[in-house]
Amino acid sequence: MFENLTDRLEGVFKKLRGHGKLTEENIKDALSEVRTALLEADVNYKVVKGFIDTVAEKAVGREVLTSLSPGQQVVKVVHEELVSLLGSQAEPLGLNKSGTSIIMLAGLQGSGKTTTAAKLANMLKGQGKKPLLVPADVYRPAAIDQLHVLGEQVGVPVYGSSSDDKPVDICRAALKQAGELKCDTLILDTAGRLHVDEALMGELQDISKAVSLTEVLFVADSMTGQDAVTVADKFNQDLEITGVVLTKMEGDARGGAALSVKKVTGKPIKFVGVGESIDALEVFHPDRTASRILGMGDVLSLIEKAEAVVDKKKAQKLAQKLQKNLFTLEDFLDQIQQIKKMGNLEQLIDMIPGVSKLKQIKDAPKPDEKELGKTEAIIRSMTKGERANHRIINASRRSRIAKGSGTSINEVNRVLKSYAMMLKMMKKLRGKPAIKGGKRRKLPKGLGR
Repeated sequence: MFENLTDRLEGVFKKLRGHGKLTEENIKDALSEVRTALLEADVNYKVVKGFIDTVAEKAVGREVLTSLSPGQQVVKVVHEELVSLLGSQAEPLGLNKSGTSIIMLAGLQGSGKTTTAAKLANMLKGQGKKPLLVPADVYRPAAIDQLHVLGEQVGVPVYGSSSDDKPVDICRAALKQAGELKCDTLILDTAGRLHVDEALMGELQDISKAVSLTEVLFVADSMTGQDAVTVADKFNQDLEITGVVLTKMEGDARGGAALSVKKVTGKPIKFVGVGESIDALEVFHPDRTASRILGMGDVLSLIEKAEAVVDKKKAQKLAQKLQKNLFTLEDFLDQIQQIKKMGNLEQLIDMIPGVSKLKQIKDAPKPDEKELGKTEAIIRSMTKGERANHRIINASRRSRIAKGSGTSINEVNRVLKSYAMMLKMMKKLRGKPAIKGGKRRKLPKGLGR
């Protein structure tokens, strides 16, 4: 999402680091470029002014100008202020320790409330909660049916509302049913409008009075930029929201909504939607997001994604296979499936520190989800014997595999070549034993004792 902003900022800081000595003048020149980059990213102009003023005050201080690496110190100051701008720290849901927690999702039509409701239910279910989804949008065609389909997909009960019911009555009755089903969390999917109006706000306020809300989450489409922030502020004034969920963060949005909404509304971003799949909802971490904006990667999120999908028993078996040189195409296929479970490939690669610099290299290879899918199809078209021993795959077998996977013989050859290269690399990584034939190998000159 922040790719353009990241590129611009990296260019600014590269120039800054090129100066032998930093002065107030060249720091101000750099911050002028940062200001332009933020405005182009659709960040609220008042937010940009406050941000630049704060950074300028800290960046021209004695500690920065007299440090051994003043350019890096300025980047450090910018990083700290970005974290502050984004909300300082992750804000969890304030769920009740006892009784039923009620979360209301509010926002304009098309912002992604219904899908977010199911994603949130899926997340809470994974945390041991028992959510009940409540379709309180009686105006949009098929909204109720959509939530029922999504609820079935995530294995969460959905209250049986009707388009003839009043939203307030639906919420009251759902709260009663939650007690009967022993559900501890209600997620209310409310109606939206194409724009903010009195009828919409009145309905949401009536629901707020009818049931004791624990959280009011404003759901905004991050692609709408400053419009999302303006609407969030209006909702907050009329409804007192407790947090924000930004959807479509995996898209081409410039980042203005994410960088402005906390400062404008005073309310934290609690979650971000990062894809269409039902598990593509993440807790928002300001520090990690700031690091990604500055091209520093996000190793912690990458580790968390890996831990969420990796089967520890399988991982141990794989480690044993690698030690014994028994890594087969079946194992290769399993690793591809693990990677796909972690999410969008380009997003994952962006989490690796330094990758943004590699992207700037002309003709640098780019991650391709389609190629990953082709590789999976090719391996699936092989027999068990072929997956276990790639050496038996002759010309006629390659032709059959290509036809079965809908690919070409060249593409089958490419996969087999990549796999063979991987085996060679693994063999090198394992290295040779320190003792061979009963005699200790000599260390290179200068490394012995």
